[in-house]
Amino acid sequence: MAQGRIASIERNTTETRIQLSMNLDGQGKADISTGIPFFDHMLELFCHHGLLDLTIRAEGDLSVDYHHTVEDVGIVLGEAVREALGDKAGISRYGFFLLPMDECLARFVMDLGNRPHLVYRVRPGQGMIRDFNIVLVREFFQAFANSAGANVHVELLYGDEPHHIAESIFKAFGRTLDACTGVDPRREGRIPSTKGSLG
Repeated sequence: MAQGRIASIERNTTETRIQLSMNLDGQGKADISTGIPFFDHMLELFCHHGLLDLTIRAEGDLSVDYHHTVEDVGIVLGEAVREALGDKAGISRYGFFLLPMDECLARFVMDLGNRPHLVYRVRPGQGMIRDFNIVLVREFFQAFANSAGANVHVELLYGDEPHHIAESIFKAFGRTLDACTGVDPRREGRIPSTKGSLG
């Protein structure tokens, strides 16, 4: 397995200030503070199940809305994945996972082939989890897909409870990213594309 696939990103705008550091070959350690407790919880689950180490410090205009912070964390996380993977030599590139969470079943499929696209087929249920609108989960993944150059397909096959819906998706995201970034020794360090480059 490759070691030292790390990244540190800082992004400052008039809406948010974000510092992120990541080790793709970690142990699932999360140290996350975005000012949005439910979002922090989802990112912690993502780290734990994806076995990556992630530190995030985010300050945003939460008095206006959570949207800017959630979206911008997605942007920075995508940038970090790109930086950590470099030319993507030797990685599996593709991955998917089906994850059950009580009455929910989520399917997450991803290609890190530098062709950004999001298909998000999730019925939001009641919509609100305390003061967090589950619609923002889509905004997070749109931002991540664009920034990481990832083709992301997220589908809720069935389920009703909003917390369970979000939790199943973020856990599946972690497992899928781990699969995509896994190193296949049979590739002998080759780029996983017949084009010879993933940009």
